[in-house]
Amino acid sequence: MPLKRSVNSLPLFDETLKEKPQIKIYEVTNDRRGIDEFINLPFVIYKRDKHFCPRLIRDQKRQFTPENPFYSHSKVRLYIAKQGNETIGRIASIINYNHLKYHNDKTGFFGFFESYEDHRISRELFKKVEEDLSNEGLDKMIGPMNFSTNAECGLLVDGFTEPPMIMMPYNLSYYESLLISSGLKKAKDLFAFLYILQDTLPEKVYRVSEIAKRRGARVRLINKKNLSSDMKAFQYVYNKAWSNNWCFVPIIDEELSESIKELKMIIKEDIVAIAFMGDEPVGFLGVISDFNQILKILMGRLNPLNIIRALINIKRINQGRLLLFGIIPEFRNKGIEALLFCEVHKGLLKHKIKKIEFSWILEDNLPTIKIAELFGGVLYKKYRIFQKELK
Repeated sequence: MPLKRSVNSLPLFDETLKEKPQIKIYEVTNDRRGIDEFINLPFVIYKRDKHFCPRLIRDQKRQFTPENPFYSHSKVRLYIAKQGNETIGRIASIINYNHLKYHNDKTGFFGFFESYEDHRISRELFKKVEEDLSNEGLDKMIGPMNFSTNAECGLLVDGFTEPPMIMMPYNLSYYESLLISSGLKKAKDLFAFLYILQDTLPEKVYRVSEIAKRRGARVRLINKKNLSSDMKAFQYVYNKAWSNNWCFVPIIDEELSESIKELKMIIKEDIVAIAFMGDEPVGFLGVISDFNQILKILMGRLNPLNIIRALINIKRINQGRLLLFGIIPEFRNKGIEALLFCEVHKGLLKHKIKKIEFSWILEDNLPTIKIAELFGGVLYKKYRIFQKELK
């Protein structure tokens, strides 16, 4: 069924085409004005959208500086599209040298795409990214990636009735047509399942978890006092568990340190757990409270009034995202998944979490999809990664 135009979208620029000057693409350098234009555009495009939930502006600015460890192994160029003095679109071209080394291919990426509903804008933006990547000898473009699969990625193509959860992207429904009109095609879909938390887990989960215990598996919750070492365990599991996944890139130490800074304020110890066989970490499961419920209040800005409002509402967060989950391949299907869920489930009940989003899951990751379905999870959002062969 064709997607319907969002009721919250702004008017087509084509409606006033004769009155508008030519679209021009400008590269954003480190000047403050350009970065401000790049970051502020979504606040205009989504100003009538009730689901828009931006990150703090200060954090957005920081991610486009060398302070972001991603820049240590990548080349990122930011562009804005303008008509006269009006900013009407934006995009980033991304060359991830760690990806090129790991996969030994010639793939580049695009990300941070935003645009009014005008195919001319998107075509000009993608044309510029294609030129960048082709000039570097690359033969394929994939995205959106903000900045890689280790961060936000995918374009929402189904499930516009619910707001995004923490660290998941959001866009208006017409965006898919903008990408298609620019010659991009589906590469892979990412699924999000919604699970309404129950007081007890399926009986099979408890039964299987006992089998894992008898086989010597054990689980412990993380400790914020030792968060760095616990996250190192996560890094070890993640880089082994995901190593054969599509478009995977290992998390490097500097990126892990950055993630620790971001998660330290919002992570809860009793809903994040590590599984061990002997002394070796073999599994990791972590639910992150949906801090988007607070970011929605802040709308990108920290000021005394917003801080007070956030502090009042922070205890009202009642949903979360199952963000961190992985089992090292040789330890899968041994009950460790169930053991992790049993331990974390206790904390979820304690914090009165009502809903959990399992995301994201690759469309062909059938074992994880089956786990989501076992718990009664319902597929309620689809995100799409697009690709295009470059000439």
